[in-house]
Amino acid sequence: MNQSNQIRKTALYCRLSQDDGIEGDSNSIQNQKAILQKFAEDHHFPSPCFYVDDGFSGGTFQRPAFQKMISDMENGEIGIIVTKDLSRLGRNQLHTGLYIEERFPMFGVRYIAINDNVDTDSSESNDLMPFKNLFNEWFIRDTSRKIRAVLKAKAERGERLGTRAPYGYRKDPGTKKLIVDDEAAAIVRRIFAMCASGSGPSQIARILKKEQILTPTMYAYTRYGITHTCLDTAHPYNWSDSAIANLLENEIYLGNTINMKHSSRSYKDKRRVEHPREECLVFENTHPAIITREVWDVVQRVRKNKRRLTKMEEQNKYSGLVFCADCGSNMVLHRAHTMSASYNHFTCRTYKKDGEACTGHYIRECVLDEVVLEDLRRVTAMAREHPEKFAAYIGSRQSTELQREIRRQEKELAAMRKRKAELDTIFKKLYEDSVLGRITTEQFQMLSGSYTEEQNQIAAGIPQKEMDIQRLRETVSGTDGFLDRAKRYTDIAELTLELLRLFIEKIVVHEKEVKWSKHAPQTVEIYYNGIGYVGSGRQDVEEAPEAPEPQQTQDTEKPRQAS
Repeated sequence: MNQSNQIRKTALYCRLSQDDGIEGDSNSIQNQKAILQKFAEDHHFPSPCFYVDDGFSGGTFQRPAFQKMISDMENGEIGIIVTKDLSRLGRNQLHTGLYIEERFPMFGVRYIAINDNVDTDSSESNDLMPFKNLFNEWFIRDTSRKIRAVLKAKAERGERLGTRAPYGYRKDPGTKKLIVDDEAAAIVRRIFAMCASGSGPSQIARILKKEQILTPTMYAYTRYGITHTCLDTAHPYNWSDSAIANLLENEIYLGNTINMKHSSRSYKDKRRVEHPREECLVFENTHPAIITREVWDVVQRVRKNKRRLTKMEEQNKYSGLVFCADCGSNMVLHRAHTMSASYNHFTCRTYKKDGEACTGHYIRECVLDEVVLEDLRRVTAMAREHPEKFAAYIGSRQSTELQREIRRQEKELAAMRKRKAELDTIFKKLYEDSVLGRITTEQFQMLSGSYTEEQNQIAAGIPQKEMDIQRLRETVSGTDGFLDRAKRYTDIAELTLELLRLFIEKIVVHEKEVKWSKHAPQTVEIYYNGIGYVGSGRQDVEEAPEAPEPQQTQDTEKPRQAS
């Protein structure tokens, strides 16, 4: 042992992952510490100290204690590194060998793996080391394959793969199934209710923080003693807008189990890959729901048309709902800041950008409130007073419109399939010309490039189009749901954001027959969720003779473009 090793300390490194549990207690942290401590004492190694990574896979070297040990080594503080065996250092053959054969010698560090009889000060003991590292990597690869197979089988059976119960639920001690946690579920329902009423994730997070509501991780820790990597005991009420947004988009609260939503690329690359819902395994009604489907749909419509706060800290309740009848773009709300709020008005977004491309379709917000409220009362009253006639009318109209849309989509699908076949023929012809020397390789690459891009777009578009057609064919009239809502809302006193999202799909504003006229009729078509347009929306409204000047208004929102 050289003089430098006598001065520098000895690092006793321990590591244990969940996968190592199948080998019994021999790899436990306590057992590793006892073996390493005795070995250091027997060999009189100087200043032994432990570096422990408990619960970290050997497939990665991004472990906190290991990185701290490497940092101390690079600072010249460590002369010897000892592990129980090679697998404790790591199970990645390439990286483990790199540390042992290059990094450790570079800093004059002696490495010892006790059970594998590896000592870098003895060249003879290292002959079999590459093979042992290879077997260690095979072990983690085989374990990963077995775990993936087990998880896939559980996912296909509809069993939930998560180890922790989500916020709002707890696990039944006997069956381990999810049951409602009444205290947390009340907060979940309140979060959904606040979102349905127009509050965004940031606002909801501020409210919960102000009221000192425990965060989900802190609640699980204080109530059940469950720890989490994101647990922050120093800030128990620090709700984040991302946590609220994730909660509002989690179908678990509908009583559904979504499996295979995420995966990792391999046992070496643990980065999560998120899959679209179409590729996930969805099982409905697997546990008690906290949120009703109606509330869920309202919240998703609100989330789809995300709004930003204005300088007046007010929100446009019509965000994403009002459209121009001529160009199809969203209507933009302008708020008056030097005059009465009665001058708040909508204009066509296209007209706002390019006055020659469309017209203003000017309508005041207060007038639109009256029109929508009156029509909402009219339609819900029709549904309550004459439910059978109402259902028959909606059903017959939906059937006609649905068949027309299905035919249109099927024509588009047929055209896509025809074009795909044409591209296949073109590629065969190009390939033959290239092989026979009729065109050069450069010409083949140039010609095939654009065709390849088009082919990829069509290949991705055909499955989506098929899904759209299937969804239309499976569409069932939403009349029953609308009738249920109409019966519950018998006295609609004012127009709220929640009512708008619950009943209204979109509002289409036509231009007046005489622009800026006080008395010219203006058509406003109101489309209801599940049933579409019901009757005439033509309204005779009184407007100001002309819109306020641009300098008197403030553009407070730019809604999303209509899809």
